[in-house]
Amino acid sequence: MTTTSHSLEQPVSVAARAPVPASVLGHVLVLSALAAGGFAAFVLVGLGGWTYYTTPAAVRGYSDVHRLLRPSGLDGHLFGIGGFILMLVPVIYSVRKKVRWLRYAGSMKTWLEVHIFCGIVGPVLVTFHTSFKFNGIVSVAYWSMVVVTVSGFVGRYLYVRIPRSLRGIELTRADLDARAEELREQLAEAALPESLVARVAEFERRVVPATDRSLALVGLLLGELRMRRALVGLRHEIEQAGMTPELLQTAVQLIAERAALLRRAAYLQRTKSLFDVWHVFHLPLVYVMFAIVLLHVIVTVYMGYLPFGQ
Repeated sequence: MTTTSHSLEQPVSVAARAPVPASVLGHVLVLSALAAGGFAAFVLVGLGGWTYYTTPAAVRGYSDVHRLLRPSGLDGHLFGIGGFILMLVPVIYSVRKKVRWLRYAGSMKTWLEVHIFCGIVGPVLVTFHTSFKFNGIVSVAYWSMVVVTVSGFVGRYLYVRIPRSLRGIELTRADLDARAEELREQLAEAALPESLVARVAEFERRVVPATDRSLALVGLLLGELRMRRALVGLRHEIEQAGMTPELLQTAVQLIAERAALLRRAAYLQRTKSLFDVWHVFHLPLVYVMFAIVLLHVIVTVYMGYLPFGQ
């Protein structure tokens, strides 16, 4: 499927098939944090949750909001239902990836953004549903959810580092090399002084490995942090050369994009391998989590812990 889709893109220029920046999904993380923070503020301040959750569990029953905020209370129950529904959305995302006739039902980028948003906000709602009391099957369900969520962040980190075009087509090493050469030509047009040209070449040799030496996810992350630190120093040197602000900005952007692209190309196979391993680890956790949650729901209904009619 990927090969066929890629062949359809051959007439498209190299620039049109430039990889989407790794930070392209950053805004959904900000939106998720704002939504989660807004909900938390509403519960803690608007519903009086701060006083309730900081009250010892043995005497919470005397609180005015206990009837609402306890796990089986009206609001507490709604938190759990809402969190569960949000966490079902990632399942729909997985179906969207595998079913061919759904490929026109929105772009994969949009689906991934919704997946990330629900995967962050959903656990927050579930956390308030527990009223911060973790025992029995609830504890197992909750911590399995936490592990799945943390694993999701790792998956997102790896996913955005596998180069893809705007259409979501995974790019080949040849595509990346062609784009890197195009960036080199654009950087040459910036007419940097010879001393800076040599400095840029040295910067690339430092931050881009000659071979794939990264043994783990930590190696990828530390390498990116070193590259960003080195880029700050290089920017300062270019600024000291007396370039205009516009040319400075253009040169730094080209240098940063080319360095990131060369790193992603060098680590392409390693990143794909780590992503495959992550899939093997992540999916069983999801199945276990939903199995435990389903058991929790069955027990809740059977025992009559429902707010309706109380």
